Amino acid sequence: MIRLLIADDQELMREGLRVMLSPQPDIEVVAEAASGRELVEVAATARPDVALVDIRMPGMDGIAATRELQRGARPPRVVILTTFDHDEHVYDALRAGATGFLLKTTPPSRLIDAVRAAAEGESLLSPEIAQRLAERFAHGPRPASNGVPPELEELTPRELEVLRLIARGHSNAEIAAELVTSMATVKTHVNRIFRKLGVAERAQAVVLAYECGYVTPQRA
Repeated sequence: MIRLLIADDQELMREGLRVMLSPQPDIEVVAEAASGRELVEVAATARPDVALVDIRMPGMDGIAATRELQRGARPPRVVILTTFDHDEHVYDALRAGATGFLLKTTPPSRLIDAVRAAAEGESLLSPEIAQRLAERFAHGPRPASNGVPPELEELTPRELEVLRLIARGHSNAEIAAELVTSMATVKTHVNRIFRKLGVAERAQAVVLAYECGYVTPQRA
């Protein structure tokens, strides 16, 4: 059972999300919060697996709260859900440790998938968000002549391919289908990528791939 916390300063939005997600047999809404500070405090006692977090909240915003949550011993996976899609919000949220970033216009089925993916340690970005993230780094550093930046030299060719697909927002199942391999093999590749890059989340690996120039709008 996925323990879910909903954080949004609008009661109507929290109610709508609860009504949408509670009927799912594998999701239990265990707590709600109306501010970033309340989110951090409630998460410490409710121990959610996943937190759906709005960016614009009074006092401590969703990004600051996400950053604060990551300092805990057992932080929940954070999916940012917001009406705002400015580049700096995407980047800052992922850098803070968010697992996914979706707009509030996201269809219910994809939102439910995002909660489940986050619980499994995967990430989902809406197509609009993925494109904005790519555009942010369109003029960033270019990779070495062999196409592999120094930051990624420890990765094997197959791991590099998996990283590129992760940066596209693909789930493990989608990567397995595209590479015609098993889910277990994909999970092994993903774990090795994390270990070699020194990251704990898929989203952090995606940010690194963009920052070092391996993934660009043309290749993403």
